[in-house]
Amino acid sequence: MKRINNLSLLCLVCSLFLSFSVFAQKRDIYELKIYHIENDSQEAMLDSYLEKAYLPAAHKQGIEAVGVFKPIASQSDAGKKIYVLTPFKSMKKFLMMESKLLKDQTYQDAGSAYIQATFNHPPYKRVETSVLQAMTGQPKFIESNLTGPKKDRIYEYRSYEGPTERLYKQKVKMFNSGEMDIFTRLGFNAIFYAETIVGANMPNLVYMTTHENFEKRDSNWKSFVSDYKWVEMKNMEEYQNTVSKNDTRLLYPTDYSDF
Repeated sequence: MKRINNLSLLCLVCSLFLSFSVFAQKRDIYELKIYHIENDSQEAMLDSYLEKAYLPAAHKQGIEAVGVFKPIASQSDAGKKIYVLTPFKSMKKFLMMESKLLKDQTYQDAGSAYIQATFNHPPYKRVETSVLQAMTGQPKFIESNLTGPKKDRIYEYRSYEGPTERLYKQKVKMFNSGEMDIFTRLGFNAIFYAETIVGANMPNLVYMTTHENFEKRDSNWKSFVSDYKWVEMKNMEEYQNTVSKNDTRLLYPTDYSDF
C-alpha cells in the first residue's frame, strides 16, 4: 500500500510539473537588442543588415514579425540607438535561433558586411541584450493595429524597475490584475508586457504601447491618469512604492519594421 501511495504521489508531482511546463511554454519569450551607434555609417550598415539579412532569416525560422525602432527626433538618444524586438513562441526556439543563423547561407551572404565587419569599422559601439518573458495577463505578442504613416507613430517603450524583488512582483501583479485592462480599454494598443529574466536593470518589467502620433499619445495618457479604475488601483496599499525608476523611451518604427 505504501509503495502504491508513493507511486501515486510521484505521478501527481510529474503531472503538476508537466502541466506547469505546458502553461509556461504558452508565454512568449522576447529578445530585445539595443544597438548603440556613433555615426551614420554604423546606422546604415545596421539598417542594411536588419532589413536584408536578419528579418528575412527570422521569417524563415517561423517568426512572423520583428520590430525595429529608433528614437524620435526630440529624444536625447536620437540617432544613437536602434531597438530590435524579436518574439519567440518558446525558450527553445530562442535558444535555437543562433545555431540556425550560422547554417543559413542566404543569411550569411546577405549580412556579410555586418558579420565580417573589421575591428576598426564595427557596425556598432555596443549591443545591450535583454531576454523577456510575457506576463500572464497578455501571454502573447499582439501586433499593433495602427494604420497611420510609420514616421508619425509613437511606440512608447517603458521599463519599470522595482526597489526589491517583492515590491517588483507587486507591480507585476498590478499589471496582471487590472492595469493592462485599463490600457486596453483606453486604446493604448500594447504590443507586449514582459518581465525581464536576463538583463542589466533587474528586477524590472518592460512594456510597449503604440499611438498614431504624439498628440494621440498625450491624449491617451491624460485619459489614463484620470481614469477611475487607475485612481482606485494606484491608491491601494499593496501597490505602494513598487517602482523605483521609470525609464521611458519614445520610438518610431523603421520603414522595414514588420510592425
